[in-house]
Amino acid sequence: MKNIDLSAEHDITARAIKSFAQTPNERLRFLLQKLVTHLHSFASEVQLSEAEWFQAIQFLTATGQICDDVVRQEFILLSDVLGLSMLVDAIEHRTSGEATQSTVFGPFYIAGMPDREYGENMALEPGSPSLITGYVRDESGKPLAGAMLDVWQTAENGQYSGQDTAQPHGNLRGRYHTDEQGRYAIRSIVPVSYPIPTDGPVGSLLDACLRHPWRPAHLHFMIDAPGHRRLVTHLFNDDDPYIESDAVFGVKDSLLVTYEPRPAGHSLAEQFGIDEDFRAVSFDFVLERSA
Repeated sequence: MKNIDLSAEHDITARAIKSFAQTPNERLRFLLQKLVTHLHSFASEVQLSEAEWFQAIQFLTATGQICDDVVRQEFILLSDVLGLSMLVDAIEHRTSGEATQSTVFGPFYIAGMPDREYGENMALEPGSPSLITGYVRDESGKPLAGAMLDVWQTAENGQYSGQDTAQPHGNLRGRYHTDEQGRYAIRSIVPVSYPIPTDGPVGSLLDACLRHPWRPAHLHFMIDAPGHRRLVTHLFNDDDPYIESDAVFGVKDSLLVTYEPRPAGHSLAEQFGIDEDFRAVSFDFVLERSA
């Protein structure tokens, strides 16, 4: 059996690591040297061929080409389906256990959506009516007045406004604020499960691996309050068939909610001007104090 000299390969890795030694930013230097170390280790371990390397370059190029400045972020989608987004989320948001758990940000957030009144309906198209209410509190249980809840979800066709250009601007999106008692109220429609976009490189990757693209139904929240850490999270419909197989690994048990049926004559319907049967959710968010 031939003895293969690997010294040249090791020398390339060592030189590449050393090339970043003078990087002034200490954290950047650490990240780049570790990235080179693990990339080279991966290539050596799997004996990466030139054809495979070039195919990966083409895949990443196509991923960048399908991105845009407003709605489509295929690199986030790629990070999501590889589980990297949730791993970074877990590292970044190690909590004491009292705070509401976070989950992935997702690629379809749009900044600058309309400010909405307490209990305003953000659904500009028909759907199964819903009402989401609760408190935003700190870890001691104190309600947080004036907290902002930036909220977004898909329409019943499984697409977000912006992604689906036929939807009205701001449909199923809005920025709500808690009242002086720390309460919030959001009128909307019941979320539905939907597939992540499969018309790009990430969809091709899922097809090649016989993985489905579906996300369980959920409502997105990004919550800010002065003196507290921003919370990015979802509320998931607990009866959704994809709860156990979310394509982006984002589900956490503490974020499951039940959309309870309520009649049109319910006291909440009267309070919020709902004139038909609807489904209601109550959920309290708990924010961590800033460091």
